[in-house]
Amino acid sequence: MAQRAGTIDIRLRTVVVHGFLMIIMLRIFFIVLKTNLCKDMENCKPAFWPIYAIVLMGAALYCFYIFSDVYRLPSSSFSLLPITPAKMQESNSSLPLAPISRLQNKLVKPIWQVPPAGSKMPPLKAFKLSKKLVQQRVKDNIIIITFGNYGFMDFILNWVKHLTELSIENLLVGAMDSKLLEALYWKGVPVFDMGSQMSTIDAGWGSPDWNKMQRERIILIDALLPFGFELLVCDTDTVWLKNPLPYLARFPDADILTSTDQLVPTVVDDNLDFCDQIHVHYNVGIFHWRPTNSSKKFVKEWKELILADQNIWDQQVFNDIIRRKLGPYVDQDSKLIYAYDGELKFGCLPSNIFCSGHTFFVQKMYQHLELEPYAAHTTFQPCGTEGKHHRFREAKLLYDPPSYYDAPEGFLTFKPSIPKNLLLDGEHNIESHFVLVNYQIKQIRTAFAIASLLNRTLIMPRIWCRMDTLWLFRPGDMVGSIMRQPFVCPLDYVFQVDVIMKGLPEDEFGPSIRIKEYSILDNPSMPQKVKDSWLDVFLCQEGSHGCQVSSSATTNRTGVVKFPKNSSEETYRTVFSLFKDVKVLQFSSMQDAFIGFTDKLREEKFRKRMKAYIGRWCCVEDHFPGHINYDIYWDEKPGWKPVPPQTPEDDHPPE
Repeated sequence: MAQRAGTIDIRLRTVVVHGFLMIIMLRIFFIVLKTNLCKDMENCKPAFWPIYAIVLMGAALYCFYIFSDVYRLPSSSFSLLPITPAKMQESNSSLPLAPISRLQNKLVKPIWQVPPAGSKMPPLKAFKLSKKLVQQRVKDNIIIITFGNYGFMDFILNWVKHLTELSIENLLVGAMDSKLLEALYWKGVPVFDMGSQMSTIDAGWGSPDWNKMQRERIILIDALLPFGFELLVCDTDTVWLKNPLPYLARFPDADILTSTDQLVPTVVDDNLDFCDQIHVHYNVGIFHWRPTNSSKKFVKEWKELILADQNIWDQQVFNDIIRRKLGPYVDQDSKLIYAYDGELKFGCLPSNIFCSGHTFFVQKMYQHLELEPYAAHTTFQPCGTEGKHHRFREAKLLYDPPSYYDAPEGFLTFKPSIPKNLLLDGEHNIESHFVLVNYQIKQIRTAFAIASLLNRTLIMPRIWCRMDTLWLFRPGDMVGSIMRQPFVCPLDYVFQVDVIMKGLPEDEFGPSIRIKEYSILDNPSMPQKVKDSWLDVFLCQEGSHGCQVSSSATTNRTGVVKFPKNSSEETYRTVFSLFKDVKVLQFSSMQDAFIGFTDKLREEKFRKRMKAYIGRWCCVEDHFPGHINYDIYWDEKPGWKPVPPQTPEDDHPPE
C-alpha cells in the first residue's frame, strides 16, 4: 500500500510537470498558427494543413497516455496528500537506500526546532531504537551517535551545537535515562531511548555507573550495525571542529577506524597513523564502523566478553582482541591494516588531527604541523568533568549560557610577571619547572586573596610549565615528540579544578572564590558592555608621585587608578568601593599587592582553602610515590625543594 502511494505521488507530480509543458507547447502552436493562417482563403497554402492536424493529434494522444497511466491504479490508492518518506519506507525495504536517505533529510524536523507550545511529550515507545527511527536522520548512509545520562547534558548539547555549526544534522543522541530524553526532546535534539535506566548524576571515571555506560556503548553498536548504516560513534566529551565525513569517505575499504592515545606522531600529514607503531591504547572515544561482516563479527565478540565480566574495561578488551592478529597492511597507500581475525580492515585516525586531550590542549600538535584539527577529546586530564569543562573553556570550545559571561560582582584579572630566565634559561628539568611554577602560584595566591576581599570573580592567568605532567612516560621530551618547552599548561596541571568548581564549606574554608578561564575576555560570547566597563589598576610605590589613597588623586579620565603596593584590607575596601559598578579590574601586577587579612580567623580559613586548591606534579621515575605536591606557601619554608614523599605515610598535602 505504501509503495503504491509513493508511486502515485511520483506520477502525480509527473502529470503536473508534463501538463505544464503541454500548455506551453499548445500556446506556441496557436500563436504560430494565427500568424501564418491566411487572412483569406485565397492566400492559404493547403500543404501546411496536414502538418497542423498531425501536431494536434499528437498532443491529444500524449495527454491521453499520461492521464490513463495515472488512472490505471485503483482509485482507492489515489491521494493528493503528501506521502512522507517514513511511510514510503515502512513496507518497502527493497527500495534503494541512498535515494530514500536524501529524500528523508529534506523532510525531517531540523535540529533545535522545539515542539510547538502546548504540545505533549510523546509516549516512551515513540523513542525506541529502530531502523525506521535512525533512518529519519541518516544522510549518505551514515549516522553520528553519542550517548549519555542527564549528568552529561551540557556535554551533549555542546557536542550537538558544534556539529550543527558545521551544518551536520545526521546525528542522534542515545538517552540513558528518561530525564535526559525528555530534556533533549524539548530542546529539539533528536534522541532515542537506550533503555538503560541509569541514574541521572555524573558517572565518574571507573565507577560502576561509568562501567555500565561503557558496556552500553558496545550493546548499542551491536544493535545498530544490522540496520546497514555506517556509524560514527563518539564520547560526549568530544567537540567537532571540522566535518569528518569527507575524511572518513577517503577510506571506503575500512571496516573500523578509531582514534588513539598516541602522543608521538607516526605521520606529519593528514594520512592515517601507522597502527603497528602505536604502543598505547587505541581509544574507543571516537570511532567509525561500516556494517560489514567482519565488523559485525568483531562487535559481537567484544560484547560477549564485556558482558561476561562486569569489572573489565571495554577499551582494554577492544585493544586485546583487535591486536590478536595485527598485520600485514592492506596496501601501502591507505595504511589500513588487517586485524582481529586477519580479515577485518582496521585504520588508526591520526592523533595530530583527531586529537586527544594531550595532543590538542597540551602539545597543540596540529599547530606545529600546520594542520586543521577535526576533533578534540578531553582525555589525559585528572580533574574529572569540571576539568574537562575548564579545558574546553580555555580553548573557547564550550557553549555556555549568556549568564556565564557577566559576573554580577565583576571580574578581577592581572598581568603575570615572569622573568625570562625562569622560562628559558638552563635545562628543562624538575627543579627548573618548580622554580617557574612556584613563582607564578605565589602571584595567583595573592590574586585569590584580593578577589575574595573584593568579592569578584578571578580570571585565572595562563600558567607556563617547563615539564609535562604524564603518568605514561618519563619526564622531559618523549622520543620523537614535537612538543616544545616551555608551554602553556592547562589549569588542571597545577590546581585541582574539580575542588575549586565544586566548592568547599565556607564555615571551614572561608568565603568561596569563583574563577574563570584565562581566555574568557577574548571569547566572542563575552558582551561588549562588560569589556567596555574596564579599570586598569597600576600598582605604585606609596609616596611616589600620584600614588595616594584618594578618590580625587588616584583616578583620571583614562580609566587608570594608581594604587599603593602592600595595601591593607581596609585600603582595598575604601578605594574599590568607589568602583563597584566597574565590571573588570585589571591589576598591572600581583607582586607585593596585598599585605594580608586583618582578621586572623579569615586568614586561617583562606590559607586552608588555598592548600585545598593546589595540585601536584607527576611523575618521578623509579620512585613510589612518584608525584610531587605543589606547595602554595613554598616561600614561607626556607630551603624548600621539589621532592616526592619518601614513604606512603608521608604522602599528604603540604602542611
